Amino acid sequence: MDIQEERVDLRKSTPEEIEHKILEKQLIFKLNHTMPMTEEYNEILHEIFGDRLGENSSVNAPLQGVCMDMVSIGKNVFINSNALMMSRGGITIEDNVMIAANVSILTNNHDPYERAILLCKPVVIKKGVWIRAGATILPGVTVGKYAIVGASSVVTHDVPDYAVVVGSPAKIIKTLDPSKFE
Repeated sequence: MDIQEERVDLRKSTPEEIEHKILEKQLIFKLNHTMPMTEEYNEILHEIFGDRLGENSSVNAPLQGVCMDMVSIGKNVFINSNALMMSRGGITIEDNVMIAANVSILTNNHDPYERAILLCKPVVIKKGVWIRAGATILPGVTVGKYAIVGASSVVTHDVPDYAVVVGSPAKIIKTLDPSKFE
């Protein structure tokens, strides 16, 4: 499936968009400086993600990113510390996903000639995926259900269901047995 690329000219941000970005940065800063596992922490987390944060899901600080209103997190998702979500293109994380520390999910890049223009494509992380520490998921990628992305891997293309990928760029090294899931 060919994903449409959205072009966003950062020079044309409206005052409302700028105000939204400021508020988002302040909320993320506040989250990153609040005692975890407290009611205050959970309230800030819900201010950032709204009703797009699934039941029994957690996001550990520190968190970095932009356009968190374009992130959807399913149920029973665990996102460890130092996640970077450049989300302008949209990030969908389905149920039962584990994301280790220092993972970057990038939905945008800059045009090589007009660097104030973002080139955005969504990232989809399917049910049951495990993304290991330090991995990077690039714009337009779908990680198939129950796949595993190896530590420090750079995922440049879609990952099939049940695949284990490692390296830079990530390549399939094996396929998990689907009968052992569900």
